[in-house]
Amino acid sequence: MTAERVNPPELSPPAGFSHAVVATGTRVVFLAGQTALDTGGKVTGDTLPAQFERALTNLLTALRAAGGTPADLARVTVYATDVAAYRVHAAELGRTWRELAGRDYPAMAVVEVVRLWDERALVELDGFAVLP
Repeated sequence: MTAERVNPPELSPPAGFSHAVVATGTRVVFLAGQTALDTGGKVTGDTLPAQFERALTNLLTALRAAGGTPADLARVTVYATDVAAYRVHAAELGRTWRELAGRDYPAMAVVEVVRLWDERALVELDGFAVLP
């Protein structure tokens, strides 16, 4: 895939995301929402940072299984049950993102939700990637 990250000077400088991603490739991979589930189907981690790390790891595992890499991500949506807590932990979550996925940021959004499918889940990530 080729991905052109577009961050116009007329918009606020992005921090940890790109305003737009122009992706060119031949395959689109739609990634289902991933929470902090372990292989046994149990939510792991009691904190937002711990659950974010596991959810991102799960998302990237699905992406790699489909033949992609983190640089192929074009769009990711983060669903959080507490956006205020997400903002408090933003620096730590950003470090986790960079360690696991690098600095080729997709277009992103963070959305607060009342709850997720599993009542213990604090965060869920989904998205799509464009592969060569």
